[in-house]
Amino acid sequence: MIPLIERLMGVDTLTDQVIAMDLLVSVKAGIQLYAVAATEAATSELKATFIKHLHETIDTHARVTDYMMERGFYRAYQIGEQLAVDRKTVQTALNIPS
Repeated sequence: MIPLIERLMGVDTLTDQVIAMDLLVSVKAGIQLYAVAATEAATSELKATFIKHLHETIDTHARVTDYMMERGFYRAYQIGEQLAVDRKTVQTALNIPS
């Protein structure tokens, strides 16, 4: 889309928010997978590798969450405000022409 039109429709922010949320969901899935993999590892070396990656992924989760909270995309501690953000996101998505 043309940047001016994106701004007028509110899609420029939505795009950043959608990308960040997708990254957050992916990182959460990675945390779960590394945790399971660490418990199923056949050797102590492999287990240590999975645990190292688990810690790195947890750090990434914190950075992504902080990024989203700083920009108002994610309000983890204000449920009412988060619902308002979600409603606005849904409304903006519904207003995008097909």
